[in-house]
Amino acid sequence: MLRTLDGLRLLGASDLPAMLELTARNPVVNVFVEYRSRLTRLDPRWLGGEMWGYYADGSLVSACHSAANLVPVEGTGEALQAFSARTLSQPRRCATIVGPSTAVEQMWSAIEPRWGAARDYRPGQLHMEISGPPAVASDTAVRRSTSSDLDALYPACVAMYAEEVGISPEVGGGADLYRARIAQLIAKGWSFVRIEEGRVVFKAEIAAATPSACQVQGVYVAPDRRGEGLAAAGMAAVVEMALRDIAPVVSLYTNDYNHAARRAYERVGFVRTDDFTTIMF
Repeated sequence: MLRTLDGLRLLGASDLPAMLELTARNPVVNVFVEYRSRLTRLDPRWLGGEMWGYYADGSLVSACHSAANLVPVEGTGEALQAFSARTLSQPRRCATIVGPSTAVEQMWSAIEPRWGAARDYRPGQLHMEISGPPAVASDTAVRRSTSSDLDALYPACVAMYAEEVGISPEVGGGADLYRARIAQLIAKGWSFVRIEEGRVVFKAEIAAATPSACQVQGVYVAPDRRGEGLAAAGMAAVVEMALRDIAPVVSLYTNDYNHAARRAYERVGFVRTDDFTTIMF
């Protein structure tokens, strides 16, 4: 029987069972990469990049999603060194490096001397989870978005993205692609919204989902409606629908300095389970 060579190699469809065993070690933290693995079956054409695996003693012990997002999974010290070297051997393709802080920061310490300063560096982000009923009453006006909401929803999504990321998703001709992404989330039933008089006052989306967990992104309250409790009540509604219809655990991560968001999530019943770091270019 052939023995799998230890070290780094490109993963493909035949590696999917081993990849799912790896992500299952921490299925909530690893939800994004597991979702991408299941969705693409590790085919580079659908990944828009590559999935790297690191083998030790013939077993897959670490992985790294390398596409628009560079995301380490269960990174051991040797694996993270190998992933960093592989990253530096290619032109930069990622817009972000994101994941558990220890792994991301180890990779960044090796990459930064060659790439130079990032556009934004966000350590100590709170990774939070909830798996039971929310601790506050949900907003009954929050519902799943429908295709007829797209025209109202799109400007709110652009505003949220620009506020959170620091650059508009429409830059460089990206409007059509971003609009298509929003439409895709609506079609999946992963977009949630409260609309008043034709205007979005609260919204959130599910970014990734597996049988074990889902991850919320894009939480937004219209600036002139902040401070009214819409975020907590809206997120309570999202949690209820997501736990009922999508996955048994709802997760998200938020910046440590966003005190209003942290308070809202804590009121809902989210608890901190890990620290993430996001590095943007």
